[in-house]
Amino acid sequence: MLKFLGINRNIRSIRRYLSIVRVLSRYGFDQVLEMLGLADVIVRSRRLFRPTVPDIAKLMAAERMRLVLEELGPTFIKLGQILSTRPDVIPRAFVLEFEKLQDNVPSFSFEEVQAQITGALGGPVEQFYAEIDPVPLAAASIAQVHRARLRTGEDVVIKVRRPGIVEVVESDISALMALAGLAERHMSGSELYDPVGIVREFARTIRREMDFSREGHTIEKFRDNFVKTPWMYFPRVYWEQSSRAILTMEYVAGVKVSDRERLLAQGLDVKLIARRGAGSFLEMVINHGFFHGDLHPGNVLILQDNVICLLDYGIVGRLDDELKTFLTDILSAVVNRDMDEVVSLLLFAGDISDSMDTRALKRDLFNFIDSSYEIPLKEIEVGRMLMEFIEIITLYNIRISPDLMMLTKSLVLIEGMGRALDPGFDMVEHLRPFVAKALRQKFSPLRISSDINKILFSYLNLARNIPRDLKEIINRINRNKFKIDLEHRGLDKFTAEFDRSINRLSISMILAATIIGSSIIMQTDKGPKVLDFPVFAFMGYIVAGIVGLWLVYAIIRSGRL
Repeated sequence: MLKFLGINRNIRSIRRYLSIVRVLSRYGFDQVLEMLGLADVIVRSRRLFRPTVPDIAKLMAAERMRLVLEELGPTFIKLGQILSTRPDVIPRAFVLEFEKLQDNVPSFSFEEVQAQITGALGGPVEQFYAEIDPVPLAAASIAQVHRARLRTGEDVVIKVRRPGIVEVVESDISALMALAGLAERHMSGSELYDPVGIVREFARTIRREMDFSREGHTIEKFRDNFVKTPWMYFPRVYWEQSSRAILTMEYVAGVKVSDRERLLAQGLDVKLIARRGAGSFLEMVINHGFFHGDLHPGNVLILQDNVICLLDYGIVGRLDDELKTFLTDILSAVVNRDMDEVVSLLLFAGDISDSMDTRALKRDLFNFIDSSYEIPLKEIEVGRMLMEFIEIITLYNIRISPDLMMLTKSLVLIEGMGRALDPGFDMVEHLRPFVAKALRQKFSPLRISSDINKILFSYLNLARNIPRDLKEIINRINRNKFKIDLEHRGLDKFTAEFDRSINRLSISMILAATIIGSSIIMQTDKGPKVLDFPVFAFMGYIVAGIVGLWLVYAIIRSGRL
């Protein structure tokens, strides 16, 4: 069974897999487990013995799933947080519920912090730090942060990875991958959402987040990108005191961007901060194609002279030239109200279903654009408008790049911070010159020449490979080696149900044979007796009665009389 599921065959992974299934069942997701073909394996065998969750029937499915993620721990909380940025994958009710997920985990002891530092840096703590505050500044599911001072006197913060978190995450990923594989095999329509692909993307994201050396290099890349921007500040990374499990950074003292009253009290220009923040973020996206993916107010500090400092670089987004071109083209088409071009771009860039109603999609997009045109430019919330746009295309099962979804979420946060600082903040005003610049670059002679060269090179490769591929196909046909693989989705569930029916029929035949045999023995007057009945006949009736009652109970429990 475990080999069939594709789960790692170690005790931790097996135990975690069973734990996930048990928790899903406790919170009323038996129907989902049955769709995955797991009902008879786990749920029904434990139904009589599991504790029930109080008032579970009063909760909506999204609320119950949030409670499931919270109970399953850090990896699943992270998964929920990432899914909350994917309205193209999960329903809006789940998005709103998953946004409530927080890393409410206890801090680990200072002795464990010291052990982690010693193991990661290869020497005693005193060799690297003059002192460390034993009380953490913050504790999260993957790491916690402590203030410290280097032996050379610099004030720093140390990000220390939680002990054993890598093993826990890997076990959870293994179990999630097994469940995603079951979903692809058993659940109709799962190909639209690509559950295995989602788990793989999540695994890549959380593994990157647990590698603190990668985060350190990310900070330095942002610093290089903004080396000529004096109002953007990035903390220094101390590499001699850093590794994959430890990150030592410069301690930066500032005011949170959400504390508007304190910013004003210190004489800072909140309108200028809003303009600089929006401009810097758009520069990350349009010019660099590399942006901070977790820009909530807690990760933005304001320093003296209205300088902006960003924190926590574990999650970043990337836009290659193709995605940046798609973004500028879609914005241009929306502004020009060219719905044919919008639909064409969506069909080209997104994963779509064969049954999509393009006429209805155009109608809904026209209504969306018409309603937006009635709003004055300064009142348009670009982030919210993009979210509404994504909700529309999600209704038609069009999936787009996770990085574009992360960008939309970040844009909502940036625009929200800008309006909190300056009620008259206009994101459209900041966006217009960047889009105009991107369109000029797209139609520049150098870009057109580069695109033509790429197209010609692609066709040249295609023409070069066609004779070889045709020869290979013909050779395979001549050798009777030409094969076509067909995949039967949902056949595993049918096979399991068929096996179950055959087993019950076999048990029924054995039961009937036992009763008939016992009746024949009952007519004889040989062998030992109990209460004047032959012992073997008596035992046969007892066994037949027990097996018969068990079979009837199993049929009633299955709900298929």
